[in-house]
Amino acid sequence: MRQAEELDALVIGAGPAGLIAAEVMASAGRSITICEAKPSPARKFLMAGKSGLNLLNAAPLPDQIATYSEAADWLSPMLHAFGPDQIHAWAEGLGEPLFTGSSGRIFPRAMKASPLLRAWLARLDSLGVTLRRGWRWTGGAYQFTTPDGPRQLAPRTTVLALGGASWARLGSDGAWRAHLTARGIACTLFQPANMGFAVAWSDHMIPHFGLPIKGARLIAGAHSLRAEFVLTARGVEGGGIYALSRALREGASLTLDLFPDLSATELDARLARRPAKESRTNRLRKALGLSGARLALVNECTRTPDGATLKALTLPLGAPHPMDEAISTAGGIARAELDDRLMLRNWPGTFAAGEMLDWEAPTGGYLLTACLATGHWAGKHAARYR
Repeated sequence: MRQAEELDALVIGAGPAGLIAAEVMASAGRSITICEAKPSPARKFLMAGKSGLNLLNAAPLPDQIATYSEAADWLSPMLHAFGPDQIHAWAEGLGEPLFTGSSGRIFPRAMKASPLLRAWLARLDSLGVTLRRGWRWTGGAYQFTTPDGPRQLAPRTTVLALGGASWARLGSDGAWRAHLTARGIACTLFQPANMGFAVAWSDHMIPHFGLPIKGARLIAGAHSLRAEFVLTARGVEGGGIYALSRALREGASLTLDLFPDLSATELDARLARRPAKESRTNRLRKALGLSGARLALVNECTRTPDGATLKALTLPLGAPHPMDEAISTAGGIARAELDDRLMLRNWPGTFAAGEMLDWEAPTGGYLLTACLATGHWAGKHAARYR
């Protein structure tokens, strides 16, 4: 291997956390090199924006911070320093105006991630940032495989922003965990987050795969919300399931209130008004307006569809979908391994950000917000490190 190449500042990983860290450091006058394992940067970011890039959420900042659960206190100063308001201004400064949808989710008007990424990369280029594609970190400090063979780098400071462990084909494969544990840095185990769950459906559900269940309240332990979800050949997916995925992953059962605006007593009264000889399916259809996928779900999950059951229909969930199919992951570098600058305690000059850190959040803009906030925070402190 050649002699190690000396660098001022290195960022490993060209996702949102790594790119914002590079921007902050370059703006502070540091000379930045980004190493990205894939042939192009921010692949997961681009994929997330294919159907509409949910960049932010319009909820008040204290409510947003609370969504990070036990990591809320840890992330709070970072979200105050570069949170929703600052990210909103940053995106519009890149020429990408945003709008707020009816659900409170905030999107670029272009909807896709690609225009924002193009403008962002152009800004980084104007700041003199070098992007090396196809450079995969293989361990040590810092060894890489590259299109031109093995290389070793010797940076003055480094920001690690290699993502979590989902969507490996896009770059977030979690392989970095082995490199850190080899240095004695503790990492909590990865788990899927914001994912679907398996259900062993009977054949009568086949015609309803791909259809949404709307208007229900979903309950998992102490958590509940009104949201829709989708029936699939493998189980259930969609926003309502993702929002409760942590509680479900940790063992809570899932129940559905299919009529959140009616009491069990009212449901029973409506059912009782139907003729006694009427079939169960016709009674549900004519008394309660159940049809299609909702009716099929009731027939699948209970033989006694009375008011109480329809207000707490148990959905027989199996295992969560595999981690590589999850939108995000829980787990990562343990909080105790990082100081308040996000620098690794036993690796001076090396900082970490984004989904590498041990936090999780629901979808709705919170994932990207925390990735950008932690990347900005790590970049700000790395810029000061000499």
